[in-house]
Amino acid sequence: MSRIVVIEHLTLDGVMQAPGRPDEDTRGGFQHGGWAIPNNDEVMGRVLGAGMSQGGSLLFGRRTYEGFHGFWPHQKDNPFTDVLNSVQKYVASTTLTEPLPWSNSTLLKGDLAEAVAGLREQPGQDIGVLGSGELVRWLMRHDLIDEYLLLIHPLVLGSGCRLFPDGVVATLRLVDSVTTTTGVVIARYQPAGAAEPVGSPQGADAVGAGPA
Repeated sequence: MSRIVVIEHLTLDGVMQAPGRPDEDTRGGFQHGGWAIPNNDEVMGRVLGAGMSQGGSLLFGRRTYEGFHGFWPHQKDNPFTDVLNSVQKYVASTTLTEPLPWSNSTLLKGDLAEAVAGLREQPGQDIGVLGSGELVRWLMRHDLIDEYLLLIHPLVLGSGCRLFPDGVVATLRLVDSVTTTTGVVIARYQPAGAAEPVGSPQGADAVGAGPA
């Protein structure tokens, strides 16, 4: 059986919006894009690289999928591009149609809960979820997340889309943690109970949208 593992960069106040680039996600007038980059170091690279080297597949919401496809295939001299190009990618979206533009990409069809549950039932490695905020919150409501790998940066932004919005009540159990040279706490958590309902997704592509 495979596990759904959510991998997110977060600030101390829980913001997950646009960690990688200034223009990554400016919704709501967000002006702090790229906030995670100054804290990259060898420890973080080693932890993330070890996870990617284990294989497995990726699950994306529509917005994050399009953002990754627009960026990573064009990057050179890094350990991630070849992996991202070759890994199996599943996409949750109500607006995209096949064929999807990125190699090894599959659009999930039919009932999303059944489709994700079917992925978990398949033997194999973990299924990682990167970004995809709305999708992650949908997975929370349906108790479909097996583990969180949270990279918690020593930074408070005061605004932006958060991983756990107002109204979420969830109990997590710390499994492991390591601190990088720049003060980022990389913490691995497993749910100790189902998250309480937080309302329904908004927008026509809500289950596939979300901060990249």
